[in-house]
Amino acid sequence: MTTRAEPKDLPCEVLATAAPRLKRLVANRRGSTVWYIETDAGARAVKIGYPSRTHAHTALAPSREAHILRSLGADDVHDGQWAEGTWSIQPWHGGLSLHDKWAECRRPGRATPPDRPDAVAAATALADLHRTGWVHGDVQPAHLILDATGATLIDLGLARGGYVPPRWDFPYRGCLVHYEAPEIARSVLAHGTARPTRESDVYALGASLLISATGWRHVAYPDDAPREEQRRAVVENPHRPVTIAGDLGTVVDAMLSHRPADRPTAAEVRDTLASGSGASYDKGDGETGPGTGGTR
Repeated sequence: MTTRAEPKDLPCEVLATAAPRLKRLVANRRGSTVWYIETDAGARAVKIGYPSRTHAHTALAPSREAHILRSLGADDVHDGQWAEGTWSIQPWHGGLSLHDKWAECRRPGRATPPDRPDAVAAATALADLHRTGWVHGDVQPAHLILDATGATLIDLGLARGGYVPPRWDFPYRGCLVHYEAPEIARSVLAHGTARPTRESDVYALGASLLISATGWRHVAYPDDAPREEQRRAVVENPHRPVTIAGDLGTVVDAMLSHRPADRPTAAEVRDTLASGSGASYDKGDGETGPGTGGTR
């Protein structure tokens, strides 16, 4: 059993920059601690990076993301170094994650249909990012924040598409396998690295919509399977049947095509779902068909 590391407290450099009057732990995962803070200027997210047991690059991710956010026009983003890595301060995005927003869709016996406007908002956020020339590389339900105005894609630390200063850059070694496209998993297995694309982002969004609506991962593998075994399952096995009703299910099924070229773009997903005119995608010879059974 792996013991989770104690969360990293706010470095003195962050305290000097932001002067928070309140803080709340948001996330504590391998190589990263995230805090919500309140300051005189409003709510902020603080990310603290440090080397994990398996990945040294996690120490650089906060500053890498800060640079990307500024290149995309974000205001009031700060970053710097501390004893174990880098930190960043950025605006806080309130709302619910896609997974939390669709919790009632997964309620046993009394499930509600997925909210179509939420799916449109998520696809819009991804299409907007792609229009800038960047790809996200880590699309997942927790990184899609929904509120009354739409959806925001957060956590751009793995994004690719523009210049990143070499001192903050590092190779892309895949993302959470629950949302990893087959071509990404195949490359990571073969070479240890991969190149995220718009097509792999669309696959990840499809997997995010599927798990948020149904509770099931895109491909079956044991919950405690090693990462390498998970990736082999993604490469070798067909995706699960998409049981979401209506056009949304048709679109998600197309997004999960094994052939990247057969997937719709994020803008096509947005337009199809927004129009409500129906969807029909020809997956070509590369589609492997629906998967069956397995654990979540």
